[in-house]
Order: sequence, then C-alpha cells, then structure tokens
Amino acid sequence: MSRKINFNAGPAALPLPALERARDEFLDFAGSGMSVMEHSHRGKEYEAVHDEAIALVRELLGVPSSYEVLLLQGGATSLFALVPMNLLEKGKTAQYLVTGAWGEKALGEAKIVSAMFGANVTVQNIGAGEGKEKSYTRVPAPSEVKVDPGAAYLHITSNETIHGVEFDVDDSRAFPDTGRVPLVADMSSDFFWRPFDITKFGLVYAGAQKNIGPSGVVVAAVSKELVEKGRKDIPKIFQFRTHAENKSLYNTPPTFGVYMVRNVLAWLKAAGGLAKVEEVNRKKAARLYGVIDKNPRFFRSPVEKESRSVMNVVFRLPSPELEERFIAEAKKRGMVGLKGHRSVGGIRVSAYNAVSYEWVDTLAGFMEEFAGTK
Repeated sequence: MSRKINFNAGPAALPLPALERARDEFLDFAGSGMSVMEHSHRGKEYEAVHDEAIALVRELLGVPSSYEVLLLQGGATSLFALVPMNLLEKGKTAQYLVTGAWGEKALGEAKIVSAMFGANVTVQNIGAGEGKEKSYTRVPAPSEVKVDPGAAYLHITSNETIHGVEFDVDDSRAFPDTGRVPLVADMSSDFFWRPFDITKFGLVYAGAQKNIGPSGVVVAAVSKELVEKGRKDIPKIFQFRTHAENKSLYNTPPTFGVYMVRNVLAWLKAAGGLAKVEEVNRKKAARLYGVIDKNPRFFRSPVEKESRSVMNVVFRLPSPELEERFIAEAKKRGMVGLKGHRSVGGIRVSAYNAVSYEWVDTLAGFMEEFAGTK
C-alpha cells in the first residue's frame, strides 16, 4: 500500500503507528472478542481506554489537579456556544480577540448567547485588512491587548487554520496576560504541538481532528473554579459541571474517537513528549518558510513573520492559474490537501504532528523545483 503525503487541514493525517494499533485491535480489543466500538461505555474495557486518554492529556500537558479534563462531542464549534452559555452571566461582558475566521465564528455565537442572557460582548479585531488576501495577517503583541478587569473571560483562537496566524508561547507574539480575567482559547489546530503553561488559561478546548485524533471528539481542560462558577440555569447536557462530575461519561461518548485520541497521545509520549515534538515541528516550518523567503518573486506569504503559523503555512503564487498547476502537479507526486481554504484561496500546508519532516522536505524540494531553483 502506498499512502498519500497528506497535508489536509482537518480531518488530517494521523500517525501511522496509531492507525496500525487500531487495525490490529479492530476486531478483537484487549482479547475481549469484540471491537472497542462494540463495548459498552460503562464496561471496564472501554473505561480503561477513557481513563488512559484523560491521564495522557494530563501527563503530556502537565495539567494540574485544579483542572478538569473533559472529552466532549459536537466539535469545537459547539464550544463557541457552550463557553458563553456556561461562563457569561447577566450584566457581565465577554471579550473576544479576533484574529481570523474561527475567531469570527466564536464571536458570532457569543453574541447570540449574550442577547439571550442579557449580557454583553466586546471585540478587538487584530490584523484585519481589506480584501480576502489581506485579511488577518497577524496576532497582537501582548501590549496591544486591552483587558477589561471586570470581564467574565477573554477568548482567543491560538492558531487560525485558514489565515495561518498563530500565537507563540513566549516571544513578541505571546499569549496575552489577562491577570485575574480567565483566558479562554480555541486551540483546535495547534493543540499538543508544543508545551505551554496551561495555568495561564481558565479554559482551553480543541477539536481532535486536526492534530490529536479523528473528528467527533473535543478535548478540553478547564479550571475547577470556572466549572463551579458556571451557570446552572441551562440544560444539564450543556453544563461543563455535568461532564466534570461524570468523568465525561454522562451520556455515551464517541468511544472510537476517544480510543483513537488515546492511540495518538500514546504515540506522542513514545516520540519523546511535547518538547521533542516541538523541535520537529519548528524544523518543518523553518524548511517551508525558508523556501518561501528565498523565492519572494514566486512564493509570497501574506502573514507577518512574527505571526506565522507553524501548523498551517499559507502562501500565494503569482497567479491563481499557477496555483492550480502547483496543486495538480503536487497531487501527481502523491501530495494532497494543498489547496487553500475557499474563502482566501492560495496554498495551505497543514504540517501537524503526524506530518513527518520527510514529507515536508519532499514538498519543499518540489516547491524549489517548481520555482526553477533546482
């Protein structure tokens, strides 16, 4: 079997060892004579997987006991509504720092919820320009972020998959310091690619399908203080409290999705943990951006250098026709998923954890050849 070189933005590439483990256990999980998909979520076979997935999240990210780890359904988009439903009280204000399309979507849901609850939402747009290509070219420096000390929370999108802009950990584009105001982050497309201090956040959440598993699972880490303060006048299924109290087993979870997340996290641990994975990821990004910057007349990144995403590298060629040719010729060589999002066009390379350096080097070599430098 010849596997494609997969640069899809999500659902995205999964580590081959995680897939092979699933293949080997698919029909007979743990000697039970059943697939993991056939087991009750209340049974000891599945619960062992569930518990291991949560334990691996804690271990790899260094999540302290003062935080709950939740395994939820509905995709990160559902959290766009659940976050204000749980955390926004009447008369309070939620702040949204918007740096791309997903931040816009989160803001839109918060406005709907705030109108229902008699609350308020404020927004600070960063790096938004005119026209498709020029929109959202950067994230803010920490000094640019204006935090209302009385806000219920401040929401950010750590990495904008479509526009290719990303907060870094401790450089000039570090996560904002919000003081006592809870910082909430949608980390769907850059969760688990590097270590970070989770205690700087009140809540982080991520759809699994970009970097840690298949679609259908959301992994969240939320401070117990926020869980306890959450609203009680919304349906139980929507309360973070409900899922925390029931170890994310209040209703039937996406069991096979959680199983695959467990497999991916186990692979990450075996690969040396997040510090080691970060080294490889930054090496991949450096290879791609190196080709772009050495060929400015042919490849052009619309993102300011300090804000360039490590996970989603976006760039343009001199014409849409040339971009289509680039995508078609790359496909002939086994490389897929390079077409930019329909809202912005261009090229997008999603170089998540499961995308090897060898795959990226193959693409970079093709880029050099296409630009006439080889």
